[in-house]
Amino acid sequence: MGAGRLVEQALSSSANVGDLAERPARVIAAGKSAPFMAIALARAFPPGSCPGLAVGTHCPAPLPAGIEWLRGGHPVPDEASAAAGARALEIAGQLETSDRLIVLLSGGASALLAAPVPGLTLEDKRAVNERLLAAGAEIQPLNAVRKHLSRIKGGWLAAAAKGSTLTLAISDVVGDDLSVIGSGPTVPDRSRFADALSVIDRLGGRTAYPAAAVVWLVEGSRGQHPETPKPGDPRLARSVARVIGSRRDALDGARRRAEELGYAVTIIEKPVVGEARLAARSFVSKAAGTARGLPRPACILAGGETTVHVTGHGRGGRNQELALACAGHLADLGPAVVVASMGTDGVDGPTDAAGAIVDSSTLVRAKAAGLAEPDRYLADNDSHTYFRALGDLIVTGPTDTNVGDIQVVLIEGE
Repeated sequence: MGAGRLVEQALSSSANVGDLAERPARVIAAGKSAPFMAIALARAFPPGSCPGLAVGTHCPAPLPAGIEWLRGGHPVPDEASAAAGARALEIAGQLETSDRLIVLLSGGASALLAAPVPGLTLEDKRAVNERLLAAGAEIQPLNAVRKHLSRIKGGWLAAAAKGSTLTLAISDVVGDDLSVIGSGPTVPDRSRFADALSVIDRLGGRTAYPAAAVVWLVEGSRGQHPETPKPGDPRLARSVARVIGSRRDALDGARRRAEELGYAVTIIEKPVVGEARLAARSFVSKAAGTARGLPRPACILAGGETTVHVTGHGRGGRNQELALACAGHLADLGPAVVVASMGTDGVDGPTDAAGAIVDSSTLVRAKAAGLAEPDRYLADNDSHTYFRALGDLIVTGPTDTNVGDIQVVLIEGE
């Protein structure tokens, strides 16, 4: 289901949004699905009566009257991201107590809305982000740092608005935690400066990060800067947030389609997380155990979000690394097997692919093509080169939504 349809569905089913068109409202849409969500929301209002901002990675359709468009940087924030963050705070600050701020969040919103704290440059913020991503930081610790170096994340956007705030979010994170989606600009933050400081201590140490960022976090841990709004903060008392789409929607859609094609289907509920190349082995083992109780042909689905600790110089993404690391274990699943891993946003790391496919013939075809063993490509974080040579990349182009990654296992015969 597309992002716009998810917004329409939420508007038609929620008592919290029934009076939308009867109150003055401004919209801030941020993420890869921002334009599609903004267009769907605007249909609930008279033309031009819900102005605001949409910031995303691409905008294939004209936006409704009154909604500004900014193309921000992702996965690393850029000058447009900073401009979008400043504009979003400006919009929130202009609201009267009787007004409503409607915030539409989707995957990528954290990088697309940037508002560094005083004394921290955008370059400093980029350096922190890049260092954490390269170190394989998972989303929770990554966001603990982001929130404490930002004037908009961690509840600050809602705190800036005098009126009420309604947030509709499409989740791209495991667990659908609203404080993690887009770094939680409109919900309370439970992490503290000390937590952010411990993350950088663990992932490279303080000397690996810009001095201005370290100084701010140290000062904050000493009480010299205000903490992010916490649960019970009266500034967030009128803020309501809902998840309107998640990886479960993607998995349910895949299940229905596989059943239509004649597959016996099961979904592995436990998320696929951790370092991609290590998660592959446990994922295949779990799939093999699950497959023993299924008729053939069988389809096993899973979802989640792995990480990649970059140590090499190649190109790839977490889905391509996961798929490549699965290649040597496919015999555990049977003689005729296909495994695919892909990002639902159509983008996997800094590549043009959404993910990749491996099957029972992958290693044989790779050897015939003169490719080295998969471990060589994994060591150099160069899974993209491997799959491009075989023609086994999944290339969809950007989609209009992002609910994390999904994995598909197809098994024919016994």
